[in-house]
Amino acid sequence: MKRTVLVAAAFLTAASMAFGQPAKGPQPAEPDYQFTVVKENPVTPVKNQYRSGTCWCFSTLGFLESEAIRIKGIKDPAAYPDFSEMFVVSHSYKDRAVKYVRVDGNIGFSAGSECGDVLHVAADYGLVPQAAMPGLQELPVHGELDATTKAFVDAIVENPNKSLSPYWKNAFNALVDAYLGEVPQTFEYEGKTYTPQSFRDEMGIVPSDYVSLMSVTNVPYYTEAPLEVADNWRWDTAWNVTLDELMDVLYHSVEKGFTVAWGTDVSEKGFTRNGVGVLIDEKAATSGSDQERWVGKEGEKKDVAPAVLPKELEVTTESRQLGYDNKATTDDHGMQIYGIATDQNGTKYFMVKNSWGETGKYKGIWYCSDSFVRAKTMEITVHKDALPKDLKKKLGIK
Repeated sequence: MKRTVLVAAAFLTAASMAFGQPAKGPQPAEPDYQFTVVKENPVTPVKNQYRSGTCWCFSTLGFLESEAIRIKGIKDPAAYPDFSEMFVVSHSYKDRAVKYVRVDGNIGFSAGSECGDVLHVAADYGLVPQAAMPGLQELPVHGELDATTKAFVDAIVENPNKSLSPYWKNAFNALVDAYLGEVPQTFEYEGKTYTPQSFRDEMGIVPSDYVSLMSVTNVPYYTEAPLEVADNWRWDTAWNVTLDELMDVLYHSVEKGFTVAWGTDVSEKGFTRNGVGVLIDEKAATSGSDQERWVGKEGEKKDVAPAVLPKELEVTTESRQLGYDNKATTDDHGMQIYGIATDQNGTKYFMVKNSWGETGKYKGIWYCSDSFVRAKTMEITVHKDALPKDLKKKLGIK
């Protein structure tokens, strides 16, 4: 090996914390939004990914929890399921290591991933309740895990021998287990014994029933192609549809009682600390937790909107594609869309469950405008039955 795990871990951990600091100086007053809920669907309590890059897991599992609630007809919030994030993260890291080595390090190996990763884990390994695998930290801090696992797989890739030993996978898996805990083979849940696969089935989750959609102009409409971002290390595909069709799916899904796993970009300063996402064309970057990275620390005024409700940018297919092509729009965060609301001017907003804890004015919930969602959506995942009938027919989905 050309470098040790400990040296690489120290270097990468320091680098992972080197986010830019928030701009100094007075900020304009925050506008007084007054939201009226039009429709909202059941969601489980807000969680906190804290200092981990696992929003993709928290958001998609929240989505699957809502799916279990819908499919099983659970009415009592006390009976809502709570799926283990670290079970999924553990399997994801282990699968990613195998692929990373297989392609000689020519894919991304970081904390980031996509919604499809969770569905792969659910299909291949199952799901478990939080109590069966709570992880080893109350609030996840994954800088050291990310640094050491990356250093490990890089050392394997750089091995000068022509063939690898049969031991490296077990060693890597043990490293992940040391940080996240061992994956349970069986567990007790409400008086019954389950495997991860039988628990997934008991919750009514059929991974093949879910479809992903994107809207780009570099791929023919109504065909499947990978979302071309580094975090899509599994090379999962999404159906490419027009922008209007993508938005129709979002509204139709919520109105029909479904929620949506949403991959988006929250680096805009219009995505405020106090739970609003509007399309203001400025950037934000901070440090610390995942929340602080994007919207600042408690007590900092980072909102750039004026005291009156801002006029938002008009979004077109062309402006969306430009943002994607020039990296102004990236897949930097995953959340769950579960409702629709309007402000005092009648502007529509999507109600969004975040994974930064019960922070902000709305205790972990964000209201993201139609324009923001229209411009900054990278990918959505929904149950196939949430698709409008005409689009379902176009895509040939039964």
